Amino acid sequence: MKKIKTGFHNLKDKLSITLKRLKTEHLISQYMKNNILFLTFVITAVINSTILRFFCMHMVENYLSVKAILADVTVAVLIGSFGYLFKPKNRFTYLIVANIFLTAICMINSVYYTFYTSFASVSMLSLTQYIGDVGDAVVENVLQLKDIVYIIGPIALTIVHLNLKKKNYYKKIEIKSERKKRMLSTLSASGILALIFLITMTPLDVSRFAKQWNKEYIVMRFGIYIYQANDLITTIQPKINSMFGYDKAKKEFTDYFADVKDEAEKNEYSNIFAGKNVIVIHAESMQTNGIGLKFNDQEVTPTLNRLTKEGMYFSNFYSQVSVGTSSDSELTYNTSLMPTKSGTAFVSYYDRTYISTPKLLKEKGYYTFSMHANNADFWNRRIMHENLGYDRFYSKQDYNVTKDNIIGLGLSDKEFFKQSVTKLKKINEKNENWYGTLIMLSNHTPFSDTEKYGDFEVNMKETITKEDGTTEEIVHPYMEGTKLGNYFKSYHYADEALGEFIDELDEAGLLENTVLVLYGDHDGRLPKADYNRLYNYDKENDDILSDEDPNYIKFDSYQYELGRKVPFLIWTKDMAGTKLNQEITNVMGMYDVMPTLGNMFGFYNKYQLGHDIFNIKENNIVVFPNGNWVTNKVYYNSQKEAYLSLSDEAISEEEIKKNNEYANKLLDVSDNIIVFDLLNENKEAMPEEKKGV
Repeated sequence: MKKIKTGFHNLKDKLSITLKRLKTEHLISQYMKNNILFLTFVITAVINSTILRFFCMHMVENYLSVKAILADVTVAVLIGSFGYLFKPKNRFTYLIVANIFLTAICMINSVYYTFYTSFASVSMLSLTQYIGDVGDAVVENVLQLKDIVYIIGPIALTIVHLNLKKKNYYKKIEIKSERKKRMLSTLSASGILALIFLITMTPLDVSRFAKQWNKEYIVMRFGIYIYQANDLITTIQPKINSMFGYDKAKKEFTDYFADVKDEAEKNEYSNIFAGKNVIVIHAESMQTNGIGLKFNDQEVTPTLNRLTKEGMYFSNFYSQVSVGTSSDSELTYNTSLMPTKSGTAFVSYYDRTYISTPKLLKEKGYYTFSMHANNADFWNRRIMHENLGYDRFYSKQDYNVTKDNIIGLGLSDKEFFKQSVTKLKKINEKNENWYGTLIMLSNHTPFSDTEKYGDFEVNMKETITKEDGTTEEIVHPYMEGTKLGNYFKSYHYADEALGEFIDELDEAGLLENTVLVLYGDHDGRLPKADYNRLYNYDKENDDILSDEDPNYIKFDSYQYELGRKVPFLIWTKDMAGTKLNQEITNVMGMYDVMPTLGNMFGFYNKYQLGHDIFNIKENNIVVFPNGNWVTNKVYYNSQKEAYLSLSDEAISEEEIKKNNEYANKLLDVSDNIIVFDLLNENKEAMPEEKKGV
């Protein structure tokens, strides 16, 4: 009898568990049946965000990041919950509008990442005025088929809606209180998901989220939707901070520069160029990898090759641009400050006080000017160049631009230089000392005016001897038809224009007391796959070598990032054979140019973030706007939290930590200097802050 009772109780327990499970399954089934449209909205939003991470950050742990997916689900559930406030027949309208909005976020970021290798910022909406000027570049070089995939979200939601409508799904009448109850329960679910998500956050996650420097890391941990919301807050924050955060920023600024001397440290190059005129060449999209490169024994850059051999060549030099590209390089070159965390200084912070190279040379009696045959308002240069201390900005209106002399975005480099020499002659006649920046333009993406670049082939030719003793030339396509191949054609043209310019300067006698400074503003932003073809071409099959081939050269994301070096050189007509005629291999960044040139020309900026390369030498560190950094020994990728050793020396965790702290501090101080206008001696805390509001 006891066994029967025990068996009966066990059977009862099993039946109870089964009934509960069936009840739960029934409830889940009923919920899914009654919330098909809502669930479709959530699922498509999460799928789109996952696809975005897949296209942008190819590692499985990135695009299938549990944290990011959980964050995206939380946001989608939160937004979708408000759909229950609408009647069933109107609910689709709300959800499709919300879905299109989230889809647009994914599409915009997908396009943006292709060009900038970063995610979009709301602050950059102010730059849409420039799209017309670079529209072809966007269409040809950026917009891709993958950027259209995200429309599956609205399409799927619409199909589900039409199917439900066909089945009279919306005939059911929901009273207002019931809709409100469903909204609150769904809202509560999003709150629970948010709580679970917050529990998974680490202090590092929170720190980087607050700073917004490392956008890839934020998207990887917080998802694209939370990133974009945070970006919106960060964009508005400077307006708030400039009213309420001044004192804190000022203290950090004062502490950072407390031990910096008021005078430059002297070395063997101090004042070596004092009193000489200066021509600065802002070389559009010129990368170091074109220097020394040949196709069929023809040099891509014969002029630069000569200048690097005759002058002072910094071969391990990096640009430090963010979303402001060319304008960021101008800012960092002229001020030794970093690009801003939000927006770009030339557009968002044009009214701040900057200590710049043109201003400091003006104090020494120099006449300063800039020349660029493009629209003066592009990147807000008309206003910003004046703020940087240029006495005169020669823009498109000062040049003769015709249909026949245009290449790419505007006046060809050859014609630009030719017309600029005439202006330089007049400037030289009227001024004892002068400093001028000339901004090139032809070597700008999309590098599609190949018929105007002249004859320069990027194929591979070889001569073979036949059995009968005769020879035949075989031509392999190699880089022909690729974006990188077209870039080298454009690069060759720009280099040729530079060579003609130097010859014209010499003929005009303008090189006798002049120092030529050239820097590449940023890399060409070209596909990694094209570089793989460049270094691993299989001419027999017109394809890329297998990674198992002994001749295969590994070209991963590290090589791609390190390969974005740009040229920096200093050259004079009589430098060859002197102590200045040398190659400097220590790593150097754009923010190191001002202190290095300053020592040579005899000016100094206490608030420069870079260093004179001849003082710091092998101990230099180059910090990038996204938090990455590089030294002679190691390259650190803050998104991956991983590094690549560049030497045989062991890299300690302590060294990585110390450099990370240095990089973060430098980026914060630089941003504060610009946002809070800390170099403005007349700037004070806002009245509200003084009162403790």
